Amino acid sequence: MPSADLGRLFRYALSGGASAATHFGVGLLLNSAGVRPVVASTAGFVASILVSYGLQHAWVFRSEAGHAVAGSKFLTVTLAAFTLNTVVLWLGTEVLHAPFVAVQAVTLVAIPVLNYTLNSRWTFRTT
Repeated sequence: MPSADLGRLFRYALSGGASAATHFGVGLLLNSAGVRPVVASTAGFVASILVSYGLQHAWVFRSEAGHAVAGSKFLTVTLAAFTLNTVVLWLGTEVLHAPFVAVQAVTLVAIPVLNYTLNSRWTFRTT
């Protein structure tokens, strides 16, 4: 793997950590305050979108794409990740009655894989 790709993966990991911390932190705070798990996680997910887009556009992929184009593609990818998060959270906490923290941890592994693949190959792709 070329060193440029490794650098991008490292930057993605750091930005993903910031995004995941935002998602998890907001979700956990709200869930601890009595908000239902799916709603709490949704609020955390929305907060993490701002962190994630800003870091990925400017730093991870160093995109020159305008925000109208990159932003709309990013939101499409985010919708796919949101769907994955919501379905896993609902199944895990509401159907299987697993603890919020354990189920959210599963999504926080699956979502970055989906996001990196789609964002690197479509949203911020350089031609």
